This record gives sequence, C-alpha cells and structure tokens, in this order.
Amino acid sequence: MHQFQYKGNALYCGCLRIEKIVRRYGTPLYIYSYETILEHFLKLKNAFKEISPLICYSVKANSNLSILNILIRQGAGLDIVSGGELYRAKLAGCPSKRIVYASVGKTDEEIKEALTRGILMFNAESMPELKRINYICNRLKKKATVALRINPDVEPETHSYITTGKKETKFGMDIDTVRGVFLQASSYKNLDICGIHMHIGSQITKAAPFIKAIKKANQLIEELKKKGVDIRYLNIGGGLGIVYDKERPQSASEFAHRIVPLLRDTGLRIILEPGRFIVGNAGILVTKVLYVKDTSHKRFVVVDAAMNDLLRPALYDAYHEIIPLNRSHKVRMSENHKLVDVVGPVCESGDFLGKGRKLAVREGDYLAILGAGAYGFSMSSNYNSRRRAAEVLVKGNKVYLIRERETYRDLVRKERKTGDWR
Repeated sequence: MHQFQYKGNALYCGCLRIEKIVRRYGTPLYIYSYETILEHFLKLKNAFKEISPLICYSVKANSNLSILNILIRQGAGLDIVSGGELYRAKLAGCPSKRIVYASVGKTDEEIKEALTRGILMFNAESMPELKRINYICNRLKKKATVALRINPDVEPETHSYITTGKKETKFGMDIDTVRGVFLQASSYKNLDICGIHMHIGSQITKAAPFIKAIKKANQLIEELKKKGVDIRYLNIGGGLGIVYDKERPQSASEFAHRIVPLLRDTGLRIILEPGRFIVGNAGILVTKVLYVKDTSHKRFVVVDAAMNDLLRPALYDAYHEIIPLNRSHKVRMSENHKLVDVVGPVCESGDFLGKGRKLAVREGDYLAILGAGAYGFSMSSNYNSRRRAAEVLVKGNKVYLIRERETYRDLVRKERKTGDWR
C-alpha cells in the first residue's frame, strides 16, 4: 500500500507526475510520500489502540529530520542506536521521555549525552554495559531507567544478517542471565531496572516468531513478579515485514489481532519499535539509464544510481521491484526480448540493483526502484567519491526538498592536505 501508481502510462506520487519532479531535482533521487508514511503509522497506532503502546519509530530505517518530525507530531517516540541518532532526535523535536536507546556498543560519551537529555530508558544488551551505565550515573549523580534486552533464541525466518534474536548473534542476553540481573538489581544502585526489551529481527512476515518470543518474555515476567520484582515495561521491538516481491506480510490489524491478547493483561507499558513497516514502501529511488550494454552473455542496463545509493541488493541480495517512469516503454520488449541486469557505475561486480529483469529501456529513460524508503539513504555512502543523492518529500500537490544533493566540495570538506611531501 503506497502512493506510487501509474496514471495512464506515467508513474505518479499521489497527484504529481514523478518525471516532472525528477527533471527538477535530478537523479539519483529519493522520493518519499508523506501520505504513505502517515497512513502506515496510523494503521499501526489504530491496530494497537486497545493497549495504547508507545510507538518508537526506528530511526536507523530512515533518519531524515523531516520524516522524524512527521512522526513525532503524530505522537511517536524514537528508537535510537547512536549518539548521532540522539542528536537527530533532538533537532527533530522529540520529547526526551519518548526516546529509547538500544545498541550493543554504547560509548561513555553516548551514555553521558543520553543521561543529560533525560531519555525514557536504555535497552541494555550486556552485563558490562549495565556496569558502565551504573558507573557513569554514579559520577553524574543521576539515575537511569533500564530495560534488559533478552535474546529469546527464536528463529524469525528472515535473512541471517538481519536476524537478531538467535543465541548465535551479538544481541541481548540469554534469559537465565536476565533473570539473574533482575534478582540482583539492588546491586546497581544508580539504575532503575524495570523493563524487558526484545528485537528478534527485521523483515519478518509472520506473527509466529513474535508470539513465541513474547510468550517467553511473559513467562519470565510472571516468574519475576512472583519473586517481588517490579517490572513496568515490555518492549517487543519491531521487524514487521513489507512487500518487496512476492512476500505476503501480515497487515497491522492482523499482527495486532495475534499479538494484543498476549499483552492485554500484563499490566505493563508496551513499547513497539517499527521502522521499515512505516517508511519502506513510502519511498522510491529514481535513476537514469546511462547506457544499454550488450555482451555475448547478457544485456546490462547501466544507470546513474549505484550500491553506494542503495546497498541492500549488494549486501543482502535483496530484491527491489524496478519499473519505468513511462510504462509505454514496455512495448519495446518485442524489439529484443532479453532479461537485463540493472547495474551502477561503481567499480565492484556486486554493484547491481536488480538482476534478470524484464525491462526494455533506452539511454535517457528513467527507472523507479520501489520499496526504497527504509535502509536506502540511511545506508548510503560516498564510495568511489560519489555524491549522496538528494531527498524530496511529496505532500499533496507540493514537493519539498528535505536533503540537498551533496556537492564535490562536501566530499572533501573535512579533509586536510598537510605536510611537505617533497
């Protein structure tokens, strides 16, 4: 469900023709739909309204300040994982008490910054981290609210690189360790350890892994409550999948229907951390065809976007649908019925955006890469000294430039030529 649809032969975002936007702002270009972002957030909020959770949008999915601000204005909190994301949260106007802070490797400086801001809570991932937060709190004469991240050892049935709830991963603590920390919480004088946190993975299309993990958490919580432990929060993380290809992910209402009964009577404040579900299908990456290169083996469509702009295909072998801005070009397929690889200019064989696609295009055509709103720009880089793309947001009949395209000067702004090399 998104706002990117054909009207006649032209691709539109809502009521605006995308090719007109592209001719104004150039390519590669990220285009986001305000209406899609808002609708996905509200669908999730309404689906879970019975238990009124705090929905903390996962900043890592797409950290543009305008997108953060849209969600904050709707009552969202933010799930952050770095000092940089904390800084973004502040600039976007997020109230401190709607910020939760994960990450397996928080530095002393990051912990100090978060304590100074007075965030809602840390999601602690290890015993050494707990000791570090406790120590820094003591030095600053502050007290931190903490949830312990459990690793429930649940198979989320997603890519191994985005599986985070199996015992083989670096994330969280096993249930026995968490149990022990709660029973000895009084030894952490500067910490209010009062929550359970979990995040089992990303792009999860079924409810079953969540149900299994939540049941394990509930069992632990009940056991600890019987021993007098004060637990007030349960953070079930994020990870809801979207449609990239042939997936059939659950809707917000279907997910809530399965999950709410497990949370309804806990008496706990529930926190969700969605990211991809809200912004994934709210964004596209538009790219221009530079060359159509035929070899004895295959046809390559060389475009001006690359793995530095959208890393997911190279990193995960992820699939993104690729469609022309003008679909009348499909009739050209009869000219030369070949499957093509859509590739970028970067000097890596892994620099591809799609392989084996049915596309009939010519030099100068534009292509839209769908489902690029999450982990698109936020994972982009300057590899090969390429400038990062511009980002625009479409709301109604207006287009807003929410990130300028980088200049060559931006590439070297922090660099220095020093010394006498003669």
